[in-house]
Amino acid sequence: MAETRQPEEQSTQPNTRINPVVFFGSAVCIIAIALWAIISPEGAGATIGVVVGWISEGFGWFYILIATIFLAFVIFLALSRYGKTKLGPEHSEPEFSTFSWAAMLFAAGISTDLMFFSVAEPVTQYLAPPVGEGETLDAAREATVWTLFHYGITGWAMYTLMGMALAYFAYRMNLPLSIRSALYPIFGRRIYGPLGHGVDLAAVLGTIFGIATSLGIGVVFLNFGLKLLFNIPEGLAAQIGLVVIAVLVATVSAVSGVDRGIRRLSELNVLLAIGLAGFILVTGQTIFLLNAFVLNIGDFVTNFAGLTMQTFAFDRPTGWLNAWTLFFWAWWIAWASFIGLFLARISRGRTIRQFVTGTLIIPFLYVLMWVSIFGNSAIELVRSGNEQFGQAAMNQPEQGFYTLLQQYPAFPLIASLATFVGLLFYITSADSAALVMANLTSYLKTPRDDASKSVRIFWAVTTGLLTLAMLIVGGITALQYATIIMGLPFAFVMVLVMFGLYKALRVEGFREDSRRHSLPAQLSGRSTGPGGDRMVALTWRQRLRRSMSFPDYEKASEFLSEVALPALTEVREELREHGIEAEVHDGTDDSGHSYVELMADLGEEAPFQYRVEPREARMPVYGDRSLRDSDVYYRLDVHLREGGQGYDVMGYTHSQLIDDVLDQYEQHVEFMRLHAGATR
Repeated sequence: MAETRQPEEQSTQPNTRINPVVFFGSAVCIIAIALWAIISPEGAGATIGVVVGWISEGFGWFYILIATIFLAFVIFLALSRYGKTKLGPEHSEPEFSTFSWAAMLFAAGISTDLMFFSVAEPVTQYLAPPVGEGETLDAAREATVWTLFHYGITGWAMYTLMGMALAYFAYRMNLPLSIRSALYPIFGRRIYGPLGHGVDLAAVLGTIFGIATSLGIGVVFLNFGLKLLFNIPEGLAAQIGLVVIAVLVATVSAVSGVDRGIRRLSELNVLLAIGLAGFILVTGQTIFLLNAFVLNIGDFVTNFAGLTMQTFAFDRPTGWLNAWTLFFWAWWIAWASFIGLFLARISRGRTIRQFVTGTLIIPFLYVLMWVSIFGNSAIELVRSGNEQFGQAAMNQPEQGFYTLLQQYPAFPLIASLATFVGLLFYITSADSAALVMANLTSYLKTPRDDASKSVRIFWAVTTGLLTLAMLIVGGITALQYATIIMGLPFAFVMVLVMFGLYKALRVEGFREDSRRHSLPAQLSGRSTGPGGDRMVALTWRQRLRRSMSFPDYEKASEFLSEVALPALTEVREELREHGIEAEVHDGTDDSGHSYVELMADLGEEAPFQYRVEPREARMPVYGDRSLRDSDVYYRLDVHLREGGQGYDVMGYTHSQLIDDVLDQYEQHVEFMRLHAGATR
């Protein structure tokens, strides 16, 4: 549905390797389906039709229900106590400014298929609505609202759920950036076995059919545009050529590393797309479109509750449901891993409340603008008496957008612009799809790593082959039906993802409660500093010395070896005396900085962890005026399993540091008690 571009240059690590079960399992399945469709298109088409009929009859209600539940769930998380939880360690900060982040979310709402459906669906819903008479005022009002509903916040809630889960478990819980990680709270370490492989297989199969659907729609859409502009015949030959172009661009991108250049073009494309919509608004019926825009918002808000649970139980338009609501919900589900991965990568350090608010609202603003302008323009053209246009948009939907543009001045120019916009979104979608498919079928060292070039190329070719196979079977209809079928298994996975995320966040809540119910700070020699920072009760001279001390890295390392290591070792020995397995580790992290860490196994999956590590900080310029603003010093921050705690222990004595460890340990024990009581 929406194209994604990686926010920054990602490194391709030579030591990444494929997950053989997921890679070969999905590859064999997809290639077999593609070859079957090419060799026996009629048989494949008939089988797909039968399976879709069975799913529509037996699971149509399920698709509609879970789409609503996903939306309610992510809104609940944003409004609840969990909304302040960060998608990353507590000390993490957003990588991108709010403006840059919002701009990337806005761009994520743009796609070739939106150009396709922004005209085809409103016209179809106006002429042949699911209930009631077509070509009426009520049908005109409902037509655009149905399109906004199918492209609206319900679908984006599915992306939000998957992106939130991927970011939370990868960046906060330090699990692999994969779908199976979201199931860890439910199944524990079993996610690393056959269960996890099955989950990732369902994600890969659903994703590739969702991608193939978008590429197939882009192929037939661009094929018609090229026919109008350059007299290139419509048909399988031209469509094969477009698929080959997409595969070649993805291959060149993987081999030469031109991802950054493609992203720059794609950013320009966003501006061109907005300019195209602005041209239609200014040169068309401006006042009518502005009135319709406001009306669409009101109708969407008024009718949303009824639309979101509409199963048509008493008079079921099965063909309409298969072509629209069930297809769209399956399509959003199929794309959830793809867009979710993009959303996760650009949102580390943001709170759940920020994430949900941004991902539900910002992309939808673009969809609202685009559908309102093009959809209402198309409906008004039909209402003005252009029946030929209406029939073309409904029965040959790939023709609708370009046929509408023919009604405006400078058609060759704006049609060329539209083709360029569509083509670039098409090829960037293919490029990103190859990368995401490769990552889903590989073991990656860190969330920032990407799969090898050869795996990316393989998935670019395989996705192209599948797209062509589905076009041979039955064009867009076959792609839609295949998406409904392959999206169903992953729909069940997403339900488990939702439960896994909620269970993990409940644990976060228990941890927060443990801080409130554990031993009061003043009883253990603690006080609370400004901003809620916890401080050991020091003498005033000690506090003054600490506030004016800016140690370099050598002094920080000396404190680790002479104070922190002996203190944590002493705590370890005492814990062992009480039969608790505990270890102390000292070494260097990925950035080369030293650290000291105490780990205590309390018979739970998440052991107690107390880690002291240096962090570079900017030197304040008060006091010694010889200090430059660019000078730095080193803090010794405390990190628990959930991340940095925001206070510095540099300058603590041996006994003061032990007191701090015990305070955190008591809170952890209280957390275990609360958690155990809630799970009984």
